[in-house]
Amino acid sequence: MVVRMRRNRSQTAQRRSHHAIGGMRLAKCECGALRVSHRACPECGKYNGRVIIDMVGRAKRDQKRTARRQKELRESGQVSETKDKEMAAKT
Repeated sequence: MVVRMRRNRSQTAQRRSHHAIGGMRLAKCECGALRVSHRACPECGKYNGRVIIDMVGRAKRDQKRTARRQKELRESGQVSETKDKEMAAKT
């Protein structure tokens, strides 16, 4: 019968010492906000000096979506008028 070759705890821990997650690499955008490297800026929507994401259009789309959801909830009777006003005040 073969003896099982087993690693002890210290050897396992030494091997796993390189498995730690490092912090995200952040870069400064032209607008001054911090953004993740090789990604479009969430504040202005630019990447590499060009506008990639239309932030004004995105904001309009989000407003339409929230208005439509609130209307659907009101029609189904799931949200009362006070909660509807609170949701509108938050946005």
